[in-house]
Amino acid sequence: MLHRIFALITGFLMMAIWIVASSFPMVAIAQAAARQAHVPIKIPLKNSAGDRPLIAILAANSGAETTDFMVPYGVFMESGVADVITVSTEPGIVQMHPALKLRLDQTTDDFDLAHPQGADIVIVPAMHHPDDQAVLLWIAQQHKAGAIIVGICEGVRSLAYAGLLDGHSATTHWHAMPGLERKYPGTHWVKNSRYVVDRQIVTSTGVSASIPVSLALVEAIAGTDSALALATRLGVADFNASHDSTAFRLGPRLLMTAARNWTVFWSHEKIVLPVSDGVDEIALALTADAWSRTYRSSAVATHPELDRVISRRGLIIEVESSDTTKGHSPQHHFTMPLQALETTLSDISSRYGQRTKDFVAMQLEYPQ
Repeated sequence: MLHRIFALITGFLMMAIWIVASSFPMVAIAQAAARQAHVPIKIPLKNSAGDRPLIAILAANSGAETTDFMVPYGVFMESGVADVITVSTEPGIVQMHPALKLRLDQTTDDFDLAHPQGADIVIVPAMHHPDDQAVLLWIAQQHKAGAIIVGICEGVRSLAYAGLLDGHSATTHWHAMPGLERKYPGTHWVKNSRYVVDRQIVTSTGVSASIPVSLALVEAIAGTDSALALATRLGVADFNASHDSTAFRLGPRLLMTAARNWTVFWSHEKIVLPVSDGVDEIALALTADAWSRTYRSSAVATHPELDRVISRRGLIIEVESSDTTKGHSPQHHFTMPLQALETTLSDISSRYGQRTKDFVAMQLEYPQ
């Protein structure tokens, strides 16, 4: 009797193993099909003659979001598929937020003189003052001239203020979405998508979407093979629009973390990031940005001898003297961008705790 029961159980187990084993190829095929389901975006580039597109990356001197600006710059420069010019509203240093200082290529006036036909693509990061009139007038002018206007994260606010989103579909940072939905009901606000393309307007979700949307634009310009090769060089697994907006909210636990970190002012510290010529600006931006969102620290780039360095892809970064700058100096390696961000988040967790890490990731809209 026991022998028969054992044989019956064994039979059921063998059948279960066979079913799982036989279904595995189907699972693998389904996963492969999902990877292949990526659909390239299409943008109406006004330059139809086959010449290299001209991309302008804009910042107001009063401040633009560090990663929103530096990541698209690094991605487009690394791609080599377009001419890229950094543009400020006024001459002089641009104070990025929450960290770093930059010197850009041209002012908007200089750009207009040199390129009266306008840009093919204009990148608009989140501005410290999103209703800056110089910004609004210039992007509206570029849009009228036929440029694709790309709002990165809360840079979408400036597009809305400029009147460019009425009658369009758009997305933005999870925290900004409810307010913009109320203020701009004429826009169809899209959740659960890292970026949205609607005619001449491209918008993206939080800070971490700046890499995927930039790669998607490279793909639209130069094709999938170029974008995939670039993604591999940058250490990015995919750049499709898939995104779960519901995963991000500022609940009581993270609000308490933010309040606690902000109020213990005596323990706030400076994070010193030694840099030199050739530093990877994408990795540096993600690192400095993340440390500066803890509410416990602010990041600064330093060098022992220079007052500015030139990044790997040509961005001029103002630095402070490491001889006079005191603070915590993590052991950073500015290599692949997402690797640098993961390392920084891990360091933040070790130094300030898991909740502070979660708080930073929530601000960056970075999936954990």
